[in-house]
Amino acid sequence: MLNMSFWLTTKQCRDKTKDVTRRIGWSNLKAGDLVQQVVKGQGLKKGESIEKIHGIRIISTRWEPLKRLTDDLDYGFAETAREGFPEGTPNSWPSVFVEFFCNTHHCVPEKKVNRIEFEYVREEK
Repeated sequence: MLNMSFWLTTKQCRDKTKDVTRRIGWSNLKAGDLVQQVVKGQGLKKGESIEKIHGIRIISTRWEPLKRLTDDLDYGFAETAREGFPEGTPNSWPSVFVEFFCNTHHCVPEKKVNRIEFEYVREEK
């Protein structure tokens, strides 16, 4: 199972309020793939280990410009909620979310990003 870092949205993943993520890469990901959400996957200091959050199953992936969220505000608000930022929370405004994404991923709103929809898988005890 591949590890995918959710450093910036760890709380949303733990709370399972996030079922969409956007990535610059992950072009080989496809529907049905199983992925392990982790807090941080790279840059671990000596003695640190990967902290797992939840297992997820990929439902769909598609490439779209990040600015689609600001070009169509109905879509943008629906998507920021699915990203774990419902109305009234930080980054719930599509323009704020796009700025946050661009600042943390060093890109521009015109950049095509991979929109990844997923579901949480039941964890075996």
